[in-house]
Amino acid sequence: MAGKVFRRAAKAAAAGVMHYSGVRKAMAAYRRSQSGGRRILIVSYHRVVGDFTGELQRSIPGLLISQETFRRHLEEAHAAGYELASIGDAVDVMAGRRTAKKDLCVVTFDDGYRDVYRYAYPVMKRMGVPAITYLPTAFINTDKRFNHDRLFHLLRRVQERRFRPDFETMPGPSLDLLGPILSGHKTVSAALDDFIGEHPTRILTGIIDALEKQLGGGADLMPEQGDVMSWDEVRTMARDGFEFGAHTLGHTVLTQEPTSVVEHEIVESKRTIEREVGVQVKDFAYCNGWYSDEIIRVLSQNGFRSGVTTEDLPNRVAGDPFTLKRKVMWENFSLGMMGDYSSALTVCQFDDCFGVLGMSRPVLGRRPHSLSSVVGGTAGANVLIQDSVLPQATLTKVTPVEVVEVTEPVRVTDTRVAPVVGGTQVVVASDVALASEAAQPEELQ
Repeated sequence: MAGKVFRRAAKAAAAGVMHYSGVRKAMAAYRRSQSGGRRILIVSYHRVVGDFTGELQRSIPGLLISQETFRRHLEEAHAAGYELASIGDAVDVMAGRRTAKKDLCVVTFDDGYRDVYRYAYPVMKRMGVPAITYLPTAFINTDKRFNHDRLFHLLRRVQERRFRPDFETMPGPSLDLLGPILSGHKTVSAALDDFIGEHPTRILTGIIDALEKQLGGGADLMPEQGDVMSWDEVRTMARDGFEFGAHTLGHTVLTQEPTSVVEHEIVESKRTIEREVGVQVKDFAYCNGWYSDEIIRVLSQNGFRSGVTTEDLPNRVAGDPFTLKRKVMWENFSLGMMGDYSSALTVCQFDDCFGVLGMSRPVLGRRPHSLSSVVGGTAGANVLIQDSVLPQATLTKVTPVEVVEVTEPVRVTDTRVAPVVGGTQVVVASDVALASEAAQPEELQ
């Protein structure tokens, strides 16, 4: 805890020096020249809440920002010289179809939380700020909650009841997910991030369902918070000019899904919004910020113009509109040395001063695409393909392969090979291209 307080104080102090000395503006000019003449900042939020302190007691902190801090963010961006613009404006400037007089700042929201309708929408409408909200459409107009919110809530109940989950009766990888959290080695967010990098969304849902069943079921096991918008609320915002993009049907991390699922999740989420709201959907947000060339191919073939990641890096004029970089914001990104709001720190975050100094380490979203499907007649086999993904028809022709049942953990020493855990796997022979390790954070230029 002391270390975190010290780092926050040091960062706030550095921000004050950079802001009031004029160094921040010099760094902004440097980033502008690097980016091709205009900076295109895309900021991402999840939940804007009325009572941050109260909500902090029952929700994942990194998803939250207070209404007052959010309002200040919009004011700070404008004061720092940004034009608050739409995602379409940003894509046009990047493609050279439009010239911007100022740097651009695009406001985005992921997941369609009802908090956005209650607390962010009135602020943006009053200030005349455009924004886009990315909707996982199978949740809209329902009482369902997202897996991350369900798990966070259930684990609080586990802690309160001093409950010991019976992993023997839960899906196989349950211990991989829950063990590090219950032992205190990882936060819920960190454990989820690691887990969904190895397992499809349906496995995660199965583990959460099993934990809920072990706890006895009941209304208190479903979080009250984290509710999502109704279609009427979406249509109300749309009538006032706010845009909506697709975010899959079921908030599905697509890099762990076969092409047929990728296509279904993307195309049907787009069609649902267009049918319910009567607008054309051209923009997409990757769940967890993870993407692959295969996902981009499906997007481009189905009428999308952009895809946003969560890579905290500068966007560049003439860059790829399907790998747009975003800065994910929450309340504590604006906390100064004394725990109060800091204007200097906020604008230094917007201007990426800490990135210029090499003090931040962006997590890259490009992932090898794992196709969990029927390969060679074996269900559930995994094939990892880096970058371009072979069509399903081609996969059936890839030889030789051997299907094996892994009963013991496999220790992988060849760094070219992605480690496997257990169950049925496809072992690719040496004459077939092997998947490389996950991408490492690249050096900021």
